[in-house]
Amino acid sequence: MSKYKTKYACQECGYESPKWMGKCPGCNNWNTMVEEVAVKTASRHESLRGGQRQTAALPLTEVAGEEEPRMDTTIGELNRVLGGGLVPGSMVLVGGDPGIGKSTLLLQTSFALAHGGIKVLYVSGEESAKQIKLRADRLGMSTPPMYVLAENDLELIEQHIAQVDPQVLIIDSIQTVFHPAVQSAAGSVAQVRETTSQLMRIAKGKGIATFIVGHVTKEGAIAGPRMLEHMVDAVLYFEGERHNTFRILRAVKNRFGSTNEIGIFEMKEKGLEEVGNPSEIFLAERPVGVAGSTVVASMEGTRPVLVELQALVAPTSFVTPRRMATGVDHQRVGMIMAVLEKRMGLMLQNQDAYVNVAGGVRLDEPAVDLAIAVSIASSFRDHATNPHDVVIGEVGLTGEVRGVSRIEQRIREAHKLGFKRVIIPSKNIRGLDVPSDIEVVGVSNISEALSEVLRG
Repeated sequence: MSKYKTKYACQECGYESPKWMGKCPGCNNWNTMVEEVAVKTASRHESLRGGQRQTAALPLTEVAGEEEPRMDTTIGELNRVLGGGLVPGSMVLVGGDPGIGKSTLLLQTSFALAHGGIKVLYVSGEESAKQIKLRADRLGMSTPPMYVLAENDLELIEQHIAQVDPQVLIIDSIQTVFHPAVQSAAGSVAQVRETTSQLMRIAKGKGIATFIVGHVTKEGAIAGPRMLEHMVDAVLYFEGERHNTFRILRAVKNRFGSTNEIGIFEMKEKGLEEVGNPSEIFLAERPVGVAGSTVVASMEGTRPVLVELQALVAPTSFVTPRRMATGVDHQRVGMIMAVLEKRMGLMLQNQDAYVNVAGGVRLDEPAVDLAIAVSIASSFRDHATNPHDVVIGEVGLTGEVRGVSRIEQRIREAHKLGFKRVIIPSKNIRGLDVPSDIEVVGVSNISEALSEVLRG
């Protein structure tokens, strides 16, 4: 006999309460508590308990350590982010803004896996089978050898999984799937939690590698309860500007690989194409002899990427000058400007400052600090930097330039793209093994760096 219970759950963080509240105590957001009517059936819970196998605790030394076999997706950038390929039985959550290319990426992945002899079931709750076929034709995927299902009911999806017996399952998207035993709307906290846990049991029990597409909130986080990210094996974010052709696939959680890797794609008419040498593309339209433009070598995972960092400094017409940054932390930019004012005597308190990373890339590491400082000083003094220089270094509050990691990889990438000189922290000079035809200059503070880069 079913028992119904009314409760309220937060759409943002999943916090549950027996009564409605205007402000969620879990995430402090207003008007996010929604009513849910959950149903519990005793037979269903008994079947779940009965299906569990009895296991015994073992010493770690007696556990057989076997390397997980991986499926090659034939998409090198995706393999890189996944840690070398797709692990059978793993569950991967893919999030991103609407229209960024999540479905396109997974459809191309499905097509590549299916052509490799792997049985793929693509389940869509947002498109019909005919729409998927039209999109496949538009992307040049003529008659892809894969199974397609347009369904929202999880119990019917389970039946099709049992019939097809796929090796790879794709759910697009988890917010459109509902479990009939849960009396709440599809996409609610209870539905997302229940459907994900049920799909996880199927994936682990049958060894099916599963991709789940998740919608995102206006803040950019994956919608639904936070435990959704804890349940899955890997969480991938597909990032990029909708009006920019470049897309970045970034792992924020991965039980089978590193979370430092990124994959770079370019959106074209025939779908997503891998970017083998992102540095060359990001620098293709770099202006020469223009003040405020500096090239920096940033590490994205294990891959060095050279990008152009631009700054524009102009007199303000406001009481409080504007500080805007795209692609870098604006608070970091404000701190570096304060260092330039205090240590270098640049009068920036009455200047608007705009900092941008060309190409739509986001740089999070502190090794780009010195390039930000050089770009701002170059624009303020209206003095162009040398187009053959690459600037690397972290800036401290006292004006010192601190060492960074993996300096040799950054220098070799700059050498490969034809740059003649690299400005690096003096701490990184010792023991360098770099090509002899590239000049390496060490600086210990921001004053030395500006004197070296802006001389002449």
